[in-house]
Amino acid sequence: MTTDPFAGVRATLEEERSQHMELLTQHGADPYSDEIRSLDVGNDGFADAGQATEERAELLVQIDSARGRVRDIDEALKRMDEGSYGVCVSCGKEIPAGRLEIRPLSVKCVDCASTS
Repeated sequence: MTTDPFAGVRATLEEERSQHMELLTQHGADPYSDEIRSLDVGNDGFADAGQATEERAELLVQIDSARGRVRDIDEALKRMDEGSYGVCVSCGKEIPAGRLEIRPLSVKCVDCASTS
């Protein structure tokens, strides 16, 4: 029986993905397109219109960020499934486990990341 050396990282990524998906679902945002079914921000009149616009803008930033994280996490999980997780996309060397524990979405080793 082979053990997954990245089981802990996978669990962390899956939990984070679940949290981002919950936020997207809560706001009616599709994680894989620009579609948002409902962007419910209170608007109790003209005096509150500015605040509602600001809240809507902040929510759109949160949605965009969550979508980006879901895509990045999906890519990392796909690399885990394919066996290429933990391999630098630039030089092909192994990314140290310590780096992946701290930055599980890393696709480059420290040397390559510092030169790009």
